[in-house]
Amino acid sequence: MKSKIINDPVHGFLSFPEPEILKITDHPIFQRLRNIMQMGVAHFVYPGAVHTRFLHSLGACHLMGKALDELHVKGFEVSAEERTAARLAILLHDIGHGPFSHALENSILGDIGHEDVSRVIIKKLNNEFGGMLDTASQIFNYTYPKKYLHQLVSSQLDVDRLDYLSRDSFYSGVSEGVIGYDRILKMLTVSNNELAVEEKGIYSVEKFIVARHIMYWQVYLHKTVLGAELLLVNILKRAKELTAAGEKLQATPALAFFLTQTFSKQELETASEIIDQFCALDDSDIIIAIKSWSDCGDKVLSTLCKMYLHRRLYKVIFDAEDEMNLLNEKKKSAQKSLGLNDREMDYFVFSGTTSNSTYNAADARINIALKDGSTRNLADMQHSLVNDKLAQTVTKRYLCYWKGESFM
Repeated sequence: MKSKIINDPVHGFLSFPEPEILKITDHPIFQRLRNIMQMGVAHFVYPGAVHTRFLHSLGACHLMGKALDELHVKGFEVSAEERTAARLAILLHDIGHGPFSHALENSILGDIGHEDVSRVIIKKLNNEFGGMLDTASQIFNYTYPKKYLHQLVSSQLDVDRLDYLSRDSFYSGVSEGVIGYDRILKMLTVSNNELAVEEKGIYSVEKFIVARHIMYWQVYLHKTVLGAELLLVNILKRAKELTAAGEKLQATPALAFFLTQTFSKQELETASEIIDQFCALDDSDIIIAIKSWSDCGDKVLSTLCKMYLHRRLYKVIFDAEDEMNLLNEKKKSAQKSLGLNDREMDYFVFSGTTSNSTYNAADARINIALKDGSTRNLADMQHSLVNDKLAQTVTKRYLCYWKGESFM
């Protein structure tokens, strides 16, 4: 197969000379990522944020190549086979994402995360291609001897994050997310078989951590984005509830398959039909269903769907004062307008929590390679911006309610 060059608005020209990578990118399972939005429903707030998992995966693969080239220059030997395998591993790191990415993470397959689905799909593709992904699978699953190759795929400073922060900032227009990924890649090194950053690159890494913190609270967990995600989740929840009660809702065959059944991780590993049906799902299945259900006979589901289609999203308040009284007040007001019972009102007025950890010091830390040959955790560096406060998980309570707007 001929090599391929793709023009990317974020990184410029992306080169894919490896035939193994072209076989994967041309596969229908990978092509499906063209129809899954990277940032879920963030376009309700940031209209430009309509880029896809497909483009992000290509961008991350490109950055993996640049990272490995830098390590090679510094004397860390990575064979041609390992280079291709690492590029394949990052190329497929998001292959298990379902419709609208993280927004419906636990709505289609319950508690089964996209990483578990990715693992099964990689195994499926590896069987199909006669073991072509053996090494890539080991790198993805953290079983390959060179630990730093997995850390480039998944860690607190991986090429996945370097791409999505740059890409999401570009498409959303939020300049606070801009990071110097080129500088970080130039500063990468290896110490004791683990990924590290040269000491002189510490400020670029700190900016990366701070940018990620800002992007989460300004973009990914923006209150209106959160409201749109919760609305989408409730639409699927109500559809599953009605289907379980015997209602016949119009849906594509793949979506209908998941509306009527729940699965365990063990079933995901052993039942090929589950993965086959999952790989037939993308954002369009959900949008088609929402359009159809907006005229269904169930008032709860039809109202929720119309809210989504007309952008009449939930109102979200973080850390509301006197939450219980406000919750009861909003519930009474909405119940009077909608005429629903108490259980049905839980779809229109409810509370919960959302959280984010910018830098988890207890997790796989970011190592800083000092000039004396030792390494130190980024958070332990003198005068580091990544202190205990920034490393703490931030949890916010939210109150979510229907605003009572019409659909005209």
